[in-house]
Amino acid sequence: MNEKQSLDSEYFKKVYEANEDPWNFEKSEYEAKKYAATIAALPKKHYENVLEIGCSIGVLTQLLAEKSIQLLATDVSQKALDMAQKRCENLKNVSFEKMSFPQELPEDQYDLIMISEVAYYLSPEDWQSAIGILFDKLKSKGNIVLVHWLPEVHDYPQTGDEVHDTFEELMRDRMKNVFSDRAETYRIDVWARSQPENS
Repeated sequence: MNEKQSLDSEYFKKVYEANEDPWNFEKSEYEAKKYAATIAALPKKHYENVLEIGCSIGVLTQLLAEKSIQLLATDVSQKALDMAQKRCENLKNVSFEKMSFPQELPEDQYDLIMISEVAYYLSPEDWQSAIGILFDKLKSKGNIVLVHWLPEVHDYPQTGDEVHDTFEELMRDRMKNVFSDRAETYRIDVWARSQPENS
């Protein structure tokens, strides 16, 4: 297999079959701190319409729901979605949908798009084309949040830095970086879409 190909749904099916919480999202102190930092980095107190790509078992989804009027969480793994749905069953503002990013994305427009620990599963080419699609789904003044693990992972087509640097390269003239933080092993970048000049 060409190591630069995007990881497909079969890859994640096997991952979740082997372990219901493969990245220890539920109990990891690292994840808890990173999620808290992610939520703290959001520039607005509340968002009307939020899209979370790659929600996994819904640990971040729960926290994001508190900031969202309406939140759609998506993942390629049905098993992960079932667990996320159970975790968030009392949250009436959250809905779930099985989608394979970036080939499948909802039709709607969003004022917040969360991409946490997802984009390095894509090949550089797929990520580049995904960035343009995400931008088109973002409302004026909306935010795109990128959060990724930095150390290299043998299976993954890209590193976290490559993901964030490519986004900056393609979007620096169309969006503004309003928050950037680099911890020892992860990086958070928040981007804002400028208001159209004619508005």
